Amino acid sequence: MDAVNSLMDGFAIALTPGNLGWALLGVILGTFVGVLPGIGPALTVALLLPITYSLDPIPAFILFAGIYYGGMYGGSTTSILLNTPGESASIITALEGNKMARKGRGAAALATAAIGSFVAGTIATIGLTFVAPAMADFARNFGSPEYFMIMVLAFTTVSTLLGDSRVRGLVSLFMGLALGLVGIDLLTSQARYTFGNQHLFGGIDVVTIAVGLFAVGETLWIASRLRSTPGKVQPIQGKWMTREDWRRSWKPWLRGTALGFPIGSLPAGGAEVPTFLSYSLEKKLSKHPEEFGHGAIEGVAGPEAANNASAAGTLVPLLTLGLPTTATAAILLAAFQRYNLNPGPQLFDSSPELVWGLIASLYIGNLMLLVLNLPLVGVWVKLLSIPRPWLYSGILVFAGLGTWAQSQSVTGLIVLYALGVLGYMMRRFGIPVGPCVVGAILGPLAEKQFRTAMQINQNDWTVFFTRSLSLSIFLITVLIIVLPVVVGTIRSRMAMTRAESNV
Repeated sequence: MDAVNSLMDGFAIALTPGNLGWALLGVILGTFVGVLPGIGPALTVALLLPITYSLDPIPAFILFAGIYYGGMYGGSTTSILLNTPGESASIITALEGNKMARKGRGAAALATAAIGSFVAGTIATIGLTFVAPAMADFARNFGSPEYFMIMVLAFTTVSTLLGDSRVRGLVSLFMGLALGLVGIDLLTSQARYTFGNQHLFGGIDVVTIAVGLFAVGETLWIASRLRSTPGKVQPIQGKWMTREDWRRSWKPWLRGTALGFPIGSLPAGGAEVPTFLSYSLEKKLSKHPEEFGHGAIEGVAGPEAANNASAAGTLVPLLTLGLPTTATAAILLAAFQRYNLNPGPQLFDSSPELVWGLIASLYIGNLMLLVLNLPLVGVWVKLLSIPRPWLYSGILVFAGLGTWAQSQSVTGLIVLYALGVLGYMMRRFGIPVGPCVVGAILGPLAEKQFRTAMQINQNDWTVFFTRSLSLSIFLITVLIIVLPVVVGTIRSRMAMTRAESNV
């Protein structure tokens, strides 16, 4: 009942006229940017971070909630009509949804994606309402050793699960850790990696890092590929959803939600795994398996629901442990740090109005998005006709203006665009960007927790392994590293055995 009462208090905050206005602005901006070609939720949130500089924390995070969900909704429109997923979790939506659009059923694909997103988002937010407080209560037992191990777990999950190569993931992570070291060492008061520039003594702002690596880097990458991937927008044709479409969609919505939320809530979660699992499950359960790969509506409904349910699930470890499991969560963590807030169990005690106002705004934003997306999808589609050079040059200018408003220095702009070039080069050579952002954000916090634990325990490093909670988190980290190697080895040996038996 405590969660219900707290949620009611959150609605009292979120339903004030001012905060309702910020929620509406958030969903409009999130959808507006998210529907643009190749721009996913992480880039959307990163690009719009600077507009909250003058806001108080509560309206700022209500705005972010709308932007976050709006970016998820908008990405499905681009995936279906342009076959350009903004992130890896939208690949399946593009696969089946674009096939439906080419067959003249784009309206049905957009409708099942929008309604499925609403159903999944609402159910998953209910799950967030009850799971997050319980996990926060458990996390109150954590001390500095446990928090350090949690951050090591975050480093491990993002470097091994974001991207195709562990080595490249680790390279990205250590690049981020290096960025996080820039500035004055609070313990020794020595400048680190500042090159004598006083504007860097305070470190590189996390928002500058996020916007540079995601918004500027992604924009440069997309712009460099415009001629090779021009893309063709499919017109919105056909009826929205027939009775048969509803019959074939409602069960995939629920199954996708059941997969997306719990997997997204795990420290090693994310949206990619549940979307692919949902697609495989729907293909096995479908009475029309021959349609898969040619525009099966279940292949849009299930994965899109799983994607949006995992988005709410991602907020569970972020709010309760300060643990980002996706690139978008890393950007949201940067937003918290921008307001000198550290997500974790203390946040539920120190800023309950912020936490519950944010959760309540997720319900409101989700409803707003359904109302906006179904009747106004034609308006959003017109954005796809904006000339690409104008679009991406505008993004670069907007990112620069936001950074200038925050830093008021030429150094800030140089750092922004230098990080943008770095983000472009990382994409060029297949190095994931997410671990770099997580390393830059969590690196200084991990250093602080490590030093605190060592000081309290008189430089006895065994404290990380003699406390049961700390040791358990360490063993989970080891399992995440070792298990894929063991499974891969077993599969290789089984394949070799089959090959030898066939010979």
